Amino acid sequence: MAARVVLLLAMCVLPAMVAAIRPVNREFSVKGRVYCDRCRAGFETSATTYIAGAEVMAQCKSRTTNEVVFTQNAITDSSGTYTLHVKKDHNDEICSVKILSSPHPECTVVTPGRDEALVILTRYNGIASDDRYANAMGFMSREVAAGCAEVLKQYQEFDNEN
Repeated sequence: MAARVVLLLAMCVLPAMVAAIRPVNREFSVKGRVYCDRCRAGFETSATTYIAGAEVMAQCKSRTTNEVVFTQNAITDSSGTYTLHVKKDHNDEICSVKILSSPHPECTVVTPGRDEALVILTRYNGIASDDRYANAMGFMSREVAAGCAEVLKQYQEFDNEN
């Protein structure tokens, strides 16, 4: 009887222990967008367009040495969206996505403060999903587009209501 209990216990506990110590091989999916700020507002507005073919780079650095330990590039699709697939958990590293270039001839000036987005690439933080979303990053047009005064006025009116 005791042998049966031990056998039953081993059949239940052993698979759970093996599953618990096996490393996780899922990859992270980092997603974000690159935009063109046609009104030079410094943020996304209703006049914002998204840039196809913009190049971005994910980069992780060691917290202690600040040495770059990972880089990966991506190009935005027709909707200005990029997706990076990262296979390794970057537990104790500082990771970000940066914009590198814009193919849009009128939108090549980097928006100050909107050229980089931090991303968390570890599973040891309570986030259940493997999807990570980076803040939108942007370029500004060289000239303010027509109609931007009305667009920005709408934001001012909305701000005055609060």
